[in-house]
Amino acid sequence: MYTRDYHYKPRKSVIRMDPDCAICHAPASLACDCEAKGLEVAVRQAEARMMQSIYNDIRSWVRAHAQDYILEYFRLLTERRKTAHAAHLENITAHAYRYYHAPPHPNEVANAQAALKRGIDEDWQASVQRYPEVLEYFYSLVELTLPDDNEQAVKDPPLSALSGQRKAQRRPGGGAPTIASGPSYAHEREALPRGRTPPPLEPRRTPGPPPSRRSYNRGPPPPPPTSYFPPY
Repeated sequence: MYTRDYHYKPRKSVIRMDPDCAICHAPASLACDCEAKGLEVAVRQAEARMMQSIYNDIRSWVRAHAQDYILEYFRLLTERRKTAHAAHLENITAHAYRYYHAPPHPNEVANAQAALKRGIDEDWQASVQRYPEVLEYFYSLVELTLPDDNEQAVKDPPLSALSGQRKAQRRPGGGAPTIASGPSYAHEREALPRGRTPPPLEPRRTPGPPPSRRSYNRGPPPPPPTSYFPPY
């Protein structure tokens, strides 16, 4: 009988070494929320830098079109009321000359003028009260689109993972805006494409801010702060 040679191979040990908290340096086992709060601060800061001007443009566009609509709506109401007022004055004038062979009594004319003033006030009040629905309508025409997850700018952002600096190359032809270049939006007065904001994508750890479907050249964004974590 010959003994069989067994070659014992030790099993590789798996070492799990979770990093300590990047802010308070507490062990990972404590599961502190410092990094989560820091990320929220960074998201708000990035949104303010990259999206605030777009929000301002959208707000100005919606406000201007809503005001134009309300003023035109009020003009139509007052035109109809003034037409009815003129017809009423003609009727009382014809009635006075037919039966009294004299112009209408000044009190009748004053009452008609007062009724016209009350009617115009009611028309303006009714017009202004329509602002909420008119604003919501024009906001519904604004459409912000997210890039597809398979786009090159999303899968491989032009940022260097090692040095933290942006890569020198850019996508040919400009392409869709990236995290580095910022979102885009057109500062134009024509009506935006009709539609609503698309539903959110699948949950991700760090979703980027949604770029606009238009082109808005604002130049390079300001450099990010040295640290987005709140001081302690």
